[in-house]
Amino acid sequence: MLFRRVVRLACGVAGGSALLVAAAVMSDSAAGGSGELAPGGRPQLWSALAVVRAAQPWSWRNHSVETTSGSGWDDNWDKRDPASLSNGKKADVNGDEVSTELESSKPKATRHIFLIRHSQYNLSGNGDKERTLTPLGREQAELTGQRLASLGIKYDILIHSTMARATETAQIISKFLPGLELVSCDLLREGAPIEPVPPVSHWKPEPAQYHEDGARIEAAFRRYIHRADPKQKEDSYEIIVCHANVIRYFVCRALQFPPEGWLRMGLNNGSITWLTIRPNGRVALRSLGDSGFMPPDKLTRT
Repeated sequence: MLFRRVVRLACGVAGGSALLVAAAVMSDSAAGGSGELAPGGRPQLWSALAVVRAAQPWSWRNHSVETTSGSGWDDNWDKRDPASLSNGKKADVNGDEVSTELESSKPKATRHIFLIRHSQYNLSGNGDKERTLTPLGREQAELTGQRLASLGIKYDILIHSTMARATETAQIISKFLPGLELVSCDLLREGAPIEPVPPVSHWKPEPAQYHEDGARIEAAFRRYIHRADPKQKEDSYEIIVCHANVIRYFVCRALQFPPEGWLRMGLNNGSITWLTIRPNGRVALRSLGDSGFMPPDKLTRT
């Protein structure tokens, strides 16, 4: 109940992104693929970093690269690591008090987030209000709703973008999940999150669009993708119906992959992407763009 209220309050509040280097390349270079630094591996680590940076586009090579531990994973990626939130000044006064405070601030529950791409819609519509679902799109939404219901999960909330195609998709899905609360959020609207690498010739938004949309989509990521609140006692299962660009960006950011790679992934209409966020901040991608529950003749990617 607590996080439901938080979501409802957050949806009316509008809030980009550090460049990340692939950790696997660094660890493999340092330890022969073992995932650990070999003796004297520090010079090898820097050598591996130099190779990776040299392979990046010019704009990347002209920015500093932040190094982390040998694992390459930032444990405090969502700024909710309990150790970073404790008041260090108290340690000199009462160590037991600090220990108790730290323990009480640790998340206990796991968050499961189902990111659903909207169904097929009318591309020729004049403006968002006319870009409603096609007959096939409505059928796709029903199949997605049936799939979510068949998992036997007690979902906590369904959040959706305010764009017509996402709203309609969410409403159809909700018919198969009776009693589930629906919340709309402007932050989840489609947009251009960050200039893709490599670029594509058929889609080139203006720089101003990346600047505006990117800030909004990053704000949505920070609002919805993070570990559970310490007061949350049980695991939660949340559904977010939104758009392909938003979902792909969320996945890259959550897994700490370079966010510029978001356009390298493709998502079918009505597909399900499942992210799991553990209390310690670890993130797992359970499925990406799952649409295997749809017959082949129902699959689209518009």
